[in-house]
Amino acid sequence: MTQYRVTTPLAEDFIRQLKAGDEVLLSGAIYLARDAAHKRMIARLELGEQLPVDLKGQIIFYAGPCPPKPGQIIGPIAPTTAFRMDPYAPAMYEYGVKGTIGKGPRGDTVKEACMLYNAVSFAAIGGLSAVLSQKVRAVEIVAYEDLGPEAIRWLLVEDFPLLVAYDAHGNDLYEQEIAKYRQL
Repeated sequence: MTQYRVTTPLAEDFIRQLKAGDEVLLSGAIYLARDAAHKRMIARLELGEQLPVDLKGQIIFYAGPCPPKPGQIIGPIAPTTAFRMDPYAPAMYEYGVKGTIGKGPRGDTVKEACMLYNAVSFAAIGGLSAVLSQKVRAVEIVAYEDLGPEAIRWLLVEDFPLLVAYDAHGNDLYEQEIAKYRQL
């Protein structure tokens, strides 16, 4: 396992270099979007319409922030269970999204989509919401403001800690780690 410090957008050759289990400190722009926003985006794509935000080449963080306290840029942001976005993820990867961030294992359709579209699925550690929010330098609602905490937000992050859960080669961090413990 290797540790990388990288800035968005992710280059195609860098995505191919990543392996499940690698640690990434991500800086740059990412987008927050959860279930309701994904449902709307997929409906638009199915109608052949443009998305309200160009997410080609971008990373989507499956999260909805808590309200910020005075003086905070954003409230605590915890990763949502990534499996909940599995019905939408292959279409988003096909559209051009290059990475997603969530927590927990995903289905085979996501693993296949990562290979097919040279994309990656990252894991953020649940329970670190206060730490993750401290890595956010700026935030702006960019679409679907009516969805409240599920609106699409643009975030500028610095050294956002992630693990590669599913790489573009079909490797699965969860399968790898479970196999290690079965050998004990």
